[in-house]
Amino acid sequence: MSVTPKAPQLAVLPIAAEDEAPSAPQILQPSGWPMPKGYANGVAADGRIVVTGGVIGWDAEERLAEGFVAQVRQALSNIKAILAEAGARPEHLVRLTWYVVDMDEYLANLKELGQAYRTIFGTHYPAMALVQVVRLVEKAARVEIEATAVIPR
Repeated sequence: MSVTPKAPQLAVLPIAAEDEAPSAPQILQPSGWPMPKGYANGVAADGRIVVTGGVIGWDAEERLAEGFVAQVRQALSNIKAILAEAGARPEHLVRLTWYVVDMDEYLANLKELGQAYRTIFGTHYPAMALVQVVRLVEKAARVEIEATAVIPR
């Protein structure tokens, strides 16, 4: 007797506008799963990989922004600038990993974080992970974000 494992069907949703190359990153959304808010369950992409290190919310003079949301805003702006150096744009992001020193601080600022995110990256939401850590290398840093982007061929 043959047994077929039960698994959710996988839906692949394009995230690019219709006039963009078909090799643009695709959102992976298993059918029947609720749509995530502010992130994707998975992303498939083919192309040139761009990876950042852990990026914090300081400016070119290494001055940290004041406050959690301001540091996130600066870190996202810094990531956007790094991506631009490789010819990548926010819609090429396939993964973000956020490291925060206080999960409650993150959760208390969701509305402002969402506004900052959309202002800098638009409405493209890659796969994301959020991790609370004891501290970051820069003692006053409240958040550090790693990014991975894939520029389509």
